[in-house]
Amino acid sequence: MHIEVAHRLQHTEEYYFSKKLREIDEMNKHGAQVINLGIGSPDLPPHPDVLRVLSEEASKNHTHGYQSYRGAAILREAMADWYQRYYSVNLNPQTEILPLIGSKEGIVHICMTYLQEGDEVLIPNPGYPAYTSAVRVSGATAISYELIAENNWQPDFETLEKSDLSKVKMMWINYPHMPTGASATMELFERVVAFGKKHNILICHDNPYSFILNDKPLSLMAVPGAKDVAIELNSLSKSSNMAGWRIGMLIADESRINEILRFKSNMDSGMFLPLQLAAATALRLDPSWYSELNAVYAKRREKVFHIMDILACDYNRAQVGLFVWAKVPGKYTDGYTLSDDILHQSHVFITPGGIFGSAGEQYIRISLCAKEEVFDQAIERIKASGTKNKH
Repeated sequence: MHIEVAHRLQHTEEYYFSKKLREIDEMNKHGAQVINLGIGSPDLPPHPDVLRVLSEEASKNHTHGYQSYRGAAILREAMADWYQRYYSVNLNPQTEILPLIGSKEGIVHICMTYLQEGDEVLIPNPGYPAYTSAVRVSGATAISYELIAENNWQPDFETLEKSDLSKVKMMWINYPHMPTGASATMELFERVVAFGKKHNILICHDNPYSFILNDKPLSLMAVPGAKDVAIELNSLSKSSNMAGWRIGMLIADESRINEILRFKSNMDSGMFLPLQLAAATALRLDPSWYSELNAVYAKRREKVFHIMDILACDYNRAQVGLFVWAKVPGKYTDGYTLSDDILHQSHVFITPGGIFGSAGEQYIRISLCAKEEVFDQAIERIKASGTKNKH
């Protein structure tokens, strides 16, 4: 018996990393011991105080029931305080913050709340594949806008203004940008907000990387009037080493929080209370937490720069975030070719930039989520394989 997949999934493929990890698993079964430098899953633990709170609260009898769809008050208050301290953004914790079971779910919640067939959405190219997937599942049409290195991977507003925006209902942006590591500026955010207001386009900013190797964390919501036209997603996955905990947040005007809650409340039954209390602890940590974390990542990044040099790739040392993005040398057809060569000859997995869109096809990306000795081992493998001398 064959049951046809719903039309909404006809053009939604399995996530690239899901497929690639199966290939790597098969290689490992045959003894390859592949070093995976592709996925940005933090390998460092959360702060000890965060783990202590989780353990203590999970040991209590009364913390295991269903929780509010809006999240615990203590978590929303911690999120509001965090936004004030680091972004200089004032938020009402009762009405303008919605805790999420990971910010990735927020992408789907936003799209399913506001989009339908006939709507169009501006998606960055290169950009996080989940934006396109969520738009397609909603029934809307994804329209890519190309980002280029020469413009510091920022939107070309002059080109956008000349395009047909009559059906565009939403625009996704993401700074610090993934996968390129480009930083935001307040001037960029001000221009994005003005663009959204001018064309009645909902601006959705995905902001999970602002604390990683970045001296100036910025929020789109710091722009006056941003709440009138924008939503921001944020996360503890990268900044607090809590990726598997699935704790994020959605920042918006009260009316939009209530609209999105209409969808979200049908999708889950609240977040485990001990997780929320531990997350509140993470958000209230001293700033030294971020500086110590970044000291580790800075050393790792130098190792990745060395790998890029061995491969003769071109990169910007000023990029921020949890990855290093680099252009492959001309001897390779594209990033997929280089990635496959390194995987099969050196048993090191590096992400091809093409999975983030056509504008990333000539690039590769390496994650900083591995210990220095692992990067040293990868360096030795790549040198030994002589891949750089092939082609």
